[in-house]
Amino acid sequence: MSTEKFATSLFWFRRDLRSFDNAGLHAALTQSKRVHCVFVFDRDILDALKNKADRRVEFIWDSVSELRESLRALGGDLHVLYDVASAAVPRLARELDVDAVFTNHDYEPQALARDATVTQALKADGITLLTHKDHVVFEKDEVLTQGGKFFSVFTPYKNAWLKRVESFYLKPYPIESHKAAFASGAVSPVSVKEIPTLEAMGFKRTNLRELKFPTGERGGASLFENFEERMDRYDETRNFPAVKGPSYLSTHLRFGTVSIRGLARAAYTRWREGSRGAEVWLSELIWRDFYSHILHHNPRVVTASFKPEYDNIAWSRNEAHFQVWCEGKTGYPIVDAAMRQLNQTGYMHNRLRMVAASFLTKDLLIDWRWGERYFAETLNDFDLSANNGGWQWAASSGCDAQPYFRIFNPNSQSEKFDAEGTFIRKYVPEVAGLSNKDIHAPWLTSPIEQRSRNFTPGRDYPLPIVDHAAARLATLAEYKRALARTSPVAHSFVED
Repeated sequence: MSTEKFATSLFWFRRDLRSFDNAGLHAALTQSKRVHCVFVFDRDILDALKNKADRRVEFIWDSVSELRESLRALGGDLHVLYDVASAAVPRLARELDVDAVFTNHDYEPQALARDATVTQALKADGITLLTHKDHVVFEKDEVLTQGGKFFSVFTPYKNAWLKRVESFYLKPYPIESHKAAFASGAVSPVSVKEIPTLEAMGFKRTNLRELKFPTGERGGASLFENFEERMDRYDETRNFPAVKGPSYLSTHLRFGTVSIRGLARAAYTRWREGSRGAEVWLSELIWRDFYSHILHHNPRVVTASFKPEYDNIAWSRNEAHFQVWCEGKTGYPIVDAAMRQLNQTGYMHNRLRMVAASFLTKDLLIDWRWGERYFAETLNDFDLSANNGGWQWAASSGCDAQPYFRIFNPNSQSEKFDAEGTFIRKYVPEVAGLSNKDIHAPWLTSPIEQRSRNFTPGRDYPLPIVDHAAARLATLAEYKRALARTSPVAHSFVED
């Protein structure tokens, strides 16, 4: 039902690159007689990127191109600008003589500062900025403890989330039925120019197409359609990197080429029908909300530990060790395979994110912020709240994190989750010829096996950068020392 309040509005796409089930776009179309649309390749973000062959920029470019096609099919169009968004959006709003600018919430500190600037600029011109929830199911203060405080432990948050959720929160926001309100490029007072090329913005094509990773809303739909066939087995397959277990939708969730409501609705429905796999996958979606919840209530976690006492740790500043970790040359095949997958594809399996992060923070005793920054620069699906939450979980400094004395053993993780070495062989070909037993710890290969396999540890593949057992003891001692300054409670030691 239309409740028109504005003659002309502008909808600003950001991390919601789809023409369906879009909360802010739906609001614009139902509250305006005519709606223009814009996406800005924000120079405040892009100019700071060191890597000019960035898969994320290419993913966005392809998705924006498809988005424009979709909007045109609906009778609308899309202005695509390469500019500083905080200045470009108010300028375009003036040029289009709009009454309001609609957009969806962005929760990151840099985005909040940008939106505050845009709000003031628009206000000076008598234009209203209206934002809507679209990227998560529940945000900010929608799920709180009975005492009205934020949750710092996931399971109680999840239980409260499930108790609160109902069809209203998972319903789609229709677009096509309101398409008559779209303003086409033909009637726009500002010409709709061609989309600036990657090269014009200082970027170049990557191996994204070679990887055959689908982009845009069609790509997201195809991935989800494929995952729906596997969702019921998700709980059994999700931890094995050589198995097609994950949904592979994280990048699409990051840039909004899929609807979180649609995914959560499907998972919730299947769970209620008895699917254990759907229940576990729904929990992963709830983790996204949880980390967003934590960032909203604790913005300091961007640079500091959620648990302040963990900032007492005297981290190693060994840049050579960090570089070896980044390159996937630590001498631990499962860690190296994980890092090489990340470097070659921009993706890392979730189980391996935990293994790689644990190795950096607990074996090399390197600050989680170093690893978080590297992931932020490299992951296709980089999301500040989830990346920060995951790294602080691994370092034991975050909310609901693993205890500091729980340290992943890379060898046992490898043997458990890549028993036959299939994943390792794909990304660490130097050890591909080893047996399924030796591939997890090549330095322990017997001399007889070395000769028969023509393999020499240290020559054909690096020796371990550190001894895990010794590194574990050193890490435990440093964590215990740091925490004793604020909490003298004794701990027992457990290893996974």
